[in-house]
Amino acid sequence: MASKIHRRRFLQTGAAVTTGFWVGGLAQESAVARSANDKINFAGIGVGGKGSSDIDQCEPFGNIVAICDVDENALNAKARKFPNARKFTDYREMFAEMGDKIDAVTVSTPDHHHAPASAMAMKLKKHVYCQKPLTHSVYEAYYLRDLAKKMGVATQMGNQGTADHGLRRAVEIVQAGVLGPVREVHVWTNRPIWPQGAEAILKVQAARTAAMAALRGQPANYQSPQPPKHVNWNVFLGPAPERPYDPLYHPFNWRGWWDFGTGALGDMGCHTANMPFMALKLGSPISVVSENGEINPETCPTWAKVTYEFPARGDMPAVKVIWYEGQRGGNRVLPPQELLNKVLRPYERLADSGCILVGDKGILFSPNDYGSSYRFAGEAAKDLEEAARKVPESLPRNGKGDAGMKEEWVRAIRSGNPSIALSNFDYAGPLTEFILLGNVAMRVGKKMEWAGSELRSPNCPEADKFVKREYRSGWTL
Repeated sequence: MASKIHRRRFLQTGAAVTTGFWVGGLAQESAVARSANDKINFAGIGVGGKGSSDIDQCEPFGNIVAICDVDENALNAKARKFPNARKFTDYREMFAEMGDKIDAVTVSTPDHHHAPASAMAMKLKKHVYCQKPLTHSVYEAYYLRDLAKKMGVATQMGNQGTADHGLRRAVEIVQAGVLGPVREVHVWTNRPIWPQGAEAILKVQAARTAAMAALRGQPANYQSPQPPKHVNWNVFLGPAPERPYDPLYHPFNWRGWWDFGTGALGDMGCHTANMPFMALKLGSPISVVSENGEINPETCPTWAKVTYEFPARGDMPAVKVIWYEGQRGGNRVLPPQELLNKVLRPYERLADSGCILVGDKGILFSPNDYGSSYRFAGEAAKDLEEAARKVPESLPRNGKGDAGMKEEWVRAIRSGNPSIALSNFDYAGPLTEFILLGNVAMRVGKKMEWAGSELRSPNCPEADKFVKREYRSGWTL
């Protein structure tokens, strides 16, 4: 009983609404299916960078009626393509003014806005396509998964490898037992490629000035620059704590800052660990521990090796998943050389990111960001290839990458069947939980047991503040 109460308390404390627009609670009816001929009215939240292609890929399926971005330069650039779309710099205002004119939204903001924007949309029964990672915190991943079910909306997370034939085929092969029981998975990335660690802090002008003043024994007389007129800095901060503007944070380097991003794990984990997560039906880990570079309260570390342990699942045995990121002492953090020697061909260079599944019968090696290509490795490779050819197809085929993800999402909307979108929030929520628990383990600094059904660490109560964050006044789920 205590565990259920703990999870219920965690979920309820995020559901309170503080903005007047939301007083009145959730509409209880599910979103309705639409016919194949209906035009869907889309809104884009975040329309620069990845958000630009996300909203563009919706155009073949309907009307772009609203676009929103804190950066008016990005907003105005997108308005040239969609001149009939209403422009906003605050999605709260967009929903307040156009809630009855929008059917579906894309959310392609910095990570800390993913959950608030998606939740606002779903409470109005809008279908949601949200970029990876689904959320900024583990708690938010649970919350969005539950909310999507409650509202009956069609959802999809933007980890486009899910649409690739190669990923779906690898899932079928692993689940058919071609590798035998899989007990070990290794996943690596070349990230971070943005500032992280103590060096990143000194790139912020205010911090650099304070450090130099301290060295000289002088007061730090520094006035932070005002945000440029085209950036709505207050909305960029959103639910994050108040802090002065600095050009380092926007538009890309926010990824390495705890308040805004989720580091290398959040950026690439939902891509590169996606195939093994799906193939092995992983769910929640039972423990996570991280070895990593120096941790500070501002940024993610410069390197990490995170080890997750998952329990047995049906006829699948317990499995260990190890994540590698960054550089330590000038060398990339990577899987053991002994294992790499088994999968790499003579003179072959290891891909920037990929994964290796080690089974009792053999090894599957994917030298790819998305798990969309793979080959068998080791002495049994030819036998595995022969066995794999006999495995029937069981997953629908797509093969259209990022655009295919939008297509499946739209089919889910029109049919009223959310499961058509393979990376719907019922799947993406647990995947994001798994990924983001690595960041929690980095910050607590010890092996952390995890009780997913309770949304807590039994041996590490100090993890609570990293599992669920406090929102700045005016922002809510």
